[in-house]
Amino acid sequence: MKTKEIIKEAVSVVLYIAVVLAATWFVITFVGQRTQVNGSSMEPTLSDHDNLIVDKISYRFKEPERFDIIVFPFQYEEDVYYIKRIIGLPGETIQIVDGEVYIDGEKLAKDYGAEKMADAGIAAEPIVLGEDEYFVLGDNRNHSSCLLYTSDAADEL
Repeated sequence: MKTKEIIKEAVSVVLYIAVVLAATWFVITFVGQRTQVNGSSMEPTLSDHDNLIVDKISYRFKEPERFDIIVFPFQYEEDVYYIKRIIGLPGETIQIVDGEVYIDGEKLAKDYGAEKMADAGIAAEPIVLGEDEYFVLGDNRNHSSCLLYTSDAADEL
């Protein structure tokens, strides 16, 4: 009788651990993931070594919006992720003139940038965004790169 109870208890513990591991895997793979900020490109909003929980599910149901902060894989280096703010949306024309961001020829009204940009980078000339492209910048404009983010990259998170 005692052996039967011990086996029953052991099976219960193993089953409990399996359910917890499966739930953890599901959450990390499909819902959210912990990440840490590395660098100063998003200051003052996010600082170096800040810990974040990245939402991995929202953009499966809705499109990203202007000023959302996103985490995405860097296209030229494996296991490197960038944290930036969406500035330009698909189909828009983006240009940086005299340190100011222009969208379709109009100055960006609300800006999360810490300062005027000293270097316009890739946006010195007008950039027309494709149907799945977003223009992203860090809030610390002079310590961040101008980048194009393709929504297909989100599938790699």
